[in-house]
Amino acid sequence: MFDINKIREDFPILKRKVNGYPLVYFDNAATSQTPKQVIDCIVDYYSNYNANIHRGVHSLSQEATDKYEQARNKIRGHFNAARSYEIIFTSGTTHGINLVANGFGSFLKEGDELIVSAMEHHSNIVPWQMLCERTGAILKVIPMDENGELIMSSYKELLNENTKLVFCNHISNALGTVNPIEEIIQLAHNVGAAVLIDGAQACPHLKPDVQKLDVDFYVASAHKMCGPTGVGVLYGKEEWLNKLPPYQGGGEMIAEVTFEKTTYADLPHKFEAGTPNICGGIAFGAAIDYLNSIGMEEIMAWEHELLEYATKALEEIEGLRIYGTSKHKTSVISFNIEGVHPYDIGTIVDKLGVAVRTGHHCAQPIMDYFKIPGTVRASFAFYNTKEEIDVLVAAVKKAHLMLA
Repeated sequence: MFDINKIREDFPILKRKVNGYPLVYFDNAATSQTPKQVIDCIVDYYSNYNANIHRGVHSLSQEATDKYEQARNKIRGHFNAARSYEIIFTSGTTHGINLVANGFGSFLKEGDELIVSAMEHHSNIVPWQMLCERTGAILKVIPMDENGELIMSSYKELLNENTKLVFCNHISNALGTVNPIEEIIQLAHNVGAAVLIDGAQACPHLKPDVQKLDVDFYVASAHKMCGPTGVGVLYGKEEWLNKLPPYQGGGEMIAEVTFEKTTYADLPHKFEAGTPNICGGIAFGAAIDYLNSIGMEEIMAWEHELLEYATKALEEIEGLRIYGTSKHKTSVISFNIEGVHPYDIGTIVDKLGVAVRTGHHCAQPIMDYFKIPGTVRASFAFYNTKEEIDVLVAAVKKAHLMLA
């Protein structure tokens, strides 16, 4: 059974106060909070078996290596990758995107085309712009409409034999829109293009099956999935990972080094140069265990209930507009109040203990589309409650009265 009170007991930070008020944490789209099960895993690592991995014969090194590779296999199972070596540990989603973008520099030529959606995080725009500058490839954009939904008819028109790669987020961090990635992937494959999906915002809310999706690359971050910061994952199909050149050179990613020539290690080590975030990887595995112990379907259902409750309550505030009204969206509400700057609202509600995000959310093209400087973003997680939403609504109303 989904027991919200029991779940909240797992998160020590939810007991603290901010400015004298109980913390209401609605900035989950930026970083989720960490349960004690994951915190205990981190403490256990540094207390009992802190050592470098893969290269040591002593007991601590072997234990750390086993735990790290067990975590990789947990992640493989969670995403339903066919093989554990298709799971590459990274420092986060941004790292994974840059790794693929760097590798594609070996394949592209002037006139090749890349397609991006209009609702991407800057991390899924800038690396590809840099790649186009280096190679002469052309970047094309799938437009969106007023509801924050991609215009799929335009996407179909953009696709052609020159399309080499399509990249799109699974869920928009700024609007909460769940994009039709199954159709996006299939249409891209029909013209021979590869597809990278940014799953940073999706993975806290649902469980992607990379084999069922038939996606070529899928990236995510642990810190949005109840794990630590500074660690993430790149899934890549084996054939693509074998094609891509290494992103970084150093220890661990080599088979043999001489001053004349270096040969590279097999997957996944080919892309994991240097000492990794060992503790982070192991803790990522613990976070995966924690989410699955609750159940991703249960998480999705509760968060949808929170989304509907909050949407209805916020819409009753005079002058408030919600951006992102797609039929398919997750527990993110971006809004503004007419005549009030979002930063001012965020500052006042923080004084009342409510943590929201304000600004363009690293998605400036979306804000430019709506001709606004930014929004107030409230993003809910499975450990949030309707009572907390009531606090948010009351705080926003108070801010409105003070600023109107």
